[in-house]
Amino acid sequence: MTTRTTVRKQIRGFVIIWTAITFIMGLSTFLAIFFNYSPVTLLGDDSDRPIPLDASSSNGDSQNAAAVVVLPSISPQPSQTPTEIPPTATRDILMEQATADAIALSAATAVPTEPPTATPLPTATPTLLPVEDERYQTGIQVQYTLDFNPDNQDGWYRSVSEDLGLRWVKQQVRWELMEPVPGQIDWSVLDLVVPSAEKFGIKLMLSVVTAPDWTREPGVFIERHGPPADPKVFADFVGKILERYPGSIHAVEVWNEQNIDREWTSIYGLSARNYVTMLQTTYETIKAIDPGIIVISGALSPTGLNDGIGAYDDFVYMDQMIAAGMLNYTDCVGAHHNGYNISPDFRYNEVPNDPSAIFRGPFDNPHHSWSFRSTLEGYANRIRAAGFDTKLCVTEFGWPVTEDLGGYPAGFEFARDNTLEEQALWIPKAMGNMEEWGFVWLAFIWNFNYAPQAGWATNNDNVPYSLIGPEFTFRPAYDSIREWQREYLERTG
Repeated sequence: MTTRTTVRKQIRGFVIIWTAITFIMGLSTFLAIFFNYSPVTLLGDDSDRPIPLDASSSNGDSQNAAAVVVLPSISPQPSQTPTEIPPTATRDILMEQATADAIALSAATAVPTEPPTATPLPTATPTLLPVEDERYQTGIQVQYTLDFNPDNQDGWYRSVSEDLGLRWVKQQVRWELMEPVPGQIDWSVLDLVVPSAEKFGIKLMLSVVTAPDWTREPGVFIERHGPPADPKVFADFVGKILERYPGSIHAVEVWNEQNIDREWTSIYGLSARNYVTMLQTTYETIKAIDPGIIVISGALSPTGLNDGIGAYDDFVYMDQMIAAGMLNYTDCVGAHHNGYNISPDFRYNEVPNDPSAIFRGPFDNPHHSWSFRSTLEGYANRIRAAGFDTKLCVTEFGWPVTEDLGGYPAGFEFARDNTLEEQALWIPKAMGNMEEWGFVWLAFIWNFNYAPQAGWATNNDNVPYSLIGPEFTFRPAYDSIREWQREYLERTG
């Protein structure tokens, strides 16, 4: 009886142990499959928390992660606790087998997951620095509002940017007015202009001219404009501007019409070599501060006079500047041509006679200085002959009209021959010619609003070129420039 009871206890114990082992194996298999396919855990309210990958999938390999099962730790419940535990070795073998079966089942039934296809990020178009953007571009010279009202300044620039569609504005910087006393700089004009240009996305070109008296050469005739005795003083002034408005100045023209004595009165005379020394010093200063700025050499005046005292012919002076090394210290060669009474299409020796013309210069005394086309082609040819491909920046061009003014400045007899319709025709024609020729980079119309700023005075030589006529009416040229620019932007983007 005792032996039978002992055997029964042993059988009952074995059955309990085997049942427990079978239950654990089944539960392990179920949990392995459940955790492999379910996107949630069974942890209270955190049902939306994703199942973390184990260390083997931390490198982002989602295919390997799908085949890996991390078994949870299972604690037996009291009702499942066997009366007798099999030997440790037997238990380990059974648990290892259960784990292996669960892993095998998971691997056999799991569908490999394809790695997600990465959506490529849009490639940002890099913003070109001004000096890198060599597309043909147009602008206009705008006189700042004389009342220093920011709203009025915005009104000028809004018309230029949003209506005319021009992308550049030229602002003349008269050093003698900004720093009449050493170290005391009046920033009021640029503090007005620069923020307004930025507001309307306009690029700003500064033409820096006229040295203060305290910088001039000892003994020089200071009643006429001229350079400083030390070119570094000029370069330092330009540098202060760039440091005050970082990233807001896109081009700098170094001086203006230095081939005539009213702009370059010096004890050394009209010296191309001395000008190039100032250009080099300023170029190096600008590039040290902001290499993206376009440095433009001072535009020459097409004079037709060549006495070497009051003026040099612009072609002669251009040759002298090139010989002095100018092309090594400029990104763009400055040029002016404020037209006379002929179309921009004609070379000087191809001008058809106009018997009705009051001013006879282009017809009776042929010279390249009368011709917009011949002047610009002459500069470009000289640059190419020197072995350079430097483009021109035409920092002033336009055609004067006095038809609606009732008078004209002294020496502007040719403006009487031009009509408002011819001005409206010739300015856009010149814009198109410069694009077609391919050797012009920047072109600035002369001018937008000098007439109203001067009260339409008939003795002011800036007034006949203005796009704004008496009583603030837009001259026909305003509309024709807008039409040309819109077509150009639509065509070129």
